[in-house]
Amino acid sequence: MMRAFIAGFFALILASLPVAQSESAEQALLPMPQTGENGVHVQSWFHESFLDLGEDLADAQAQGKRLAIIWEQRGCPYCKRTHEVNLRIPAVVDYIKRNFVVLQLNLWGDREVTDFDGEVLTEKNLANKYAVLFTPTLQFFPENLEKVGGRPGGEAEVVRIPGYFKPFHFFFLFHYAFENGYEKEPNFQRWLSAIGNDLDEKGIKYDLWGDELPKDLPEKYL
Repeated sequence: MMRAFIAGFFALILASLPVAQSESAEQALLPMPQTGENGVHVQSWFHESFLDLGEDLADAQAQGKRLAIIWEQRGCPYCKRTHEVNLRIPAVVDYIKRNFVVLQLNLWGDREVTDFDGEVLTEKNLANKYAVLFTPTLQFFPENLEKVGGRPGGEAEVVRIPGYFKPFHFFFLFHYAFENGYEKEPNFQRWLSAIGNDLDEKGIKYDLWGDELPKDLPEKYL
């Protein structure tokens, strides 16, 4: 099956919107990311490991964090946007670093990865096993190995998002995964609507399509 860069109709709509940030917002952003020799963007805080997913999840659990995988590939415009927009917002990065171990995998990579079920495959074969077709794709996993139950990652995942989300959706997606929001509401968009209602009640303005988070987000979300 052919794997393309596009991440579905929804992601195309989001990514087509203009990038417009004020000078003050630009000054508050984190530095532009670098690109590795494999053509994939690099974040210094991404998890470095022996690519044994069971060990990675156990490591995350020991730190009180959750394991997330982000799938990327060379030349992916939406991966670039994720790094150059979303992952330059301090509040976004701070929340992710505090609550997640993020493992970056290459859709076409040749590094060997040990799946939760013990099978060892290259990154590209693991992507095929998990039916990861688009980049970026985010996968989130249970908080402990008991809930994984020795199943392959594609079966054990609790949330998967293929494609690019604007910062507001992206930020609260990590809340949704960390807070087990999927257990009460399997539909992320419905879950997110409750966040919007809360912000509305507090008189906080937010832009679902903007490239920034609301500047006055309540502390409970940060």
